Amino acid sequence: MSGVHRNRVTRKHHKKRRSFQRVIQIISAVAINGYMVGFQKGKIFAGGTKAVCVPVLNCYSCPGALGACPIGALQTAVGGIKHHFPFYVLGLLMLFGIILGRVICGLLCPFGLVQDLLYKIPVRKLTVPKKADRPARYLKYVVLLVLVILLPAFAVTKAGAALPYFCKYMCPAGTLGGGIPLMIAEPALQKLTGMLFDWKILVLAVVVIASMLIPRPFCRYLCPLGAFYSLFHKFGFFQMHLDKNKCIGCKECEYSCPMAVEVTKSLCSPECIRCGKCKSVCPAGAISSGFEYGTKKKGS
Repeated sequence: MSGVHRNRVTRKHHKKRRSFQRVIQIISAVAINGYMVGFQKGKIFAGGTKAVCVPVLNCYSCPGALGACPIGALQTAVGGIKHHFPFYVLGLLMLFGIILGRVICGLLCPFGLVQDLLYKIPVRKLTVPKKADRPARYLKYVVLLVLVILLPAFAVTKAGAALPYFCKYMCPAGTLGGGIPLMIAEPALQKLTGMLFDWKILVLAVVVIASMLIPRPFCRYLCPLGAFYSLFHKFGFFQMHLDKNKCIGCKECEYSCPMAVEVTKSLCSPECIRCGKCKSVCPAGAISSGFEYGTKKKGS
């Protein structure tokens, strides 16, 4: 096969892969936020499925949300008056992490889709220097430990319950999916806004602007759910594998990775969101993925 023909085939395959990823992301977003009446009337869905955690970051207060956000549920369980150990939420999160891991981030998360679309806006892109990028990635673990677990567990109010600190002070997905739609649908709520809502709008604005400049900034640096799922990267069922015998060292995989993973050195990095972009652009077909690699092969 000539080099020109091979490049055409690779580009065609890449486009198909991107289309597949986008279709799955849209289907997931619609399925998780399918209560369209909520957006029209400004009412939160209160059906039975709201007691079930979805695998992605998705605000409970979103008018279209059909399920509960696992991070919100975890904070509620840890910070409730009785301080029950969150067996159900942690068990479900561990199940999601073992079976899918950060495939959830790459293919199923609605806020991941928002970031991907924002990055398509034609503005000058930035590259975060490694000296700043690598340490900053640990921030999401700090957010998980401090805002989601420790503060809800120990910083309680006089009534004995704790605030959902991450949801209240940081979560941009909640502001975008819950706060803003409710304000639009119910103008009376606009009179009740104050400095807290202004702060959350500022956080969302920073994430939106950052998403135009670099791929997936919230996933890289701040998402506590991504931090939790990353803990299962070595023994999750879904894995990716690099055949170094086929690899030609072109680094196309690394140029395409939205999480800036050094694919040729550490494809099974906890930062890999299993989006498949590296696989689709590889001209040598050196990257493979699937559930079988969790038990049969070890990623490089």
